[in-house]
Amino acid sequence: MSKGRGEPAAAPGLVLSYLREQNRPYSAQDVFGNLQRDHGLGKAAVVKALEQLAQQGRIREKVYGKQKIYFADQDEFDTVSDTDLKDLDDEILSLTAKVQSVQQSCRHMEAELKELTSSLTTPDICKEIEELKKECAKYTERLNKIKAATNHVTPEEKEKVYQEKQKYHREWRKRKRMATELFDAILEGYPKSKKQFFEEVGIETDEDYNIALPDP
Repeated sequence: MSKGRGEPAAAPGLVLSYLREQNRPYSAQDVFGNLQRDHGLGKAAVVKALEQLAQQGRIREKVYGKQKIYFADQDEFDTVSDTDLKDLDDEILSLTAKVQSVQQSCRHMEAELKELTSSLTTPDICKEIEELKKECAKYTERLNKIKAATNHVTPEEKEKVYQEKQKYHREWRKRKRMATELFDAILEGYPKSKKQFFEEVGIETDEDYNIALPDP
């Protein structure tokens, strides 16, 4: 019967090719784990192949305590000069900077995509505008009916509404004063202008809509 690719006879060649290709130190367990999946080599075959290759001088073996490390014979590779190493280091730095730049761009694009995904689409906005127009027309019609009606509000009811209006005006001034004081305290240590702070935080003021506090 001919030998399959995962049988012991093929192990030395597969192990040698793998160590040369990777050119880094491995334990017998590492080599077995990396080759077993693709080539079906058993651990005993891998260990035997490593020991055989080391005895033949085709790979190098180092002992660290109870563990043995195997790696390709470095004499088989071209000598790398200091200049070549520096060029490789420069290339690594350049590629690292490029990777960081691309990662930053990806983060910005992901944030923009998230914002766009959470926003209403144009058809949804048009639909919402139409619904608001209908609602506004309904309230306008109701308001006109109220304005056209006469002698349906008693003096007591009118006084109650007036008192509530005064109460809400006072609350309006109070909350606006508190908010203004809070913003002023924050802006003392804020490096940008008040306008930039409001834009970044998303604060809308009465002045943005030409609204003024009623007289006391």
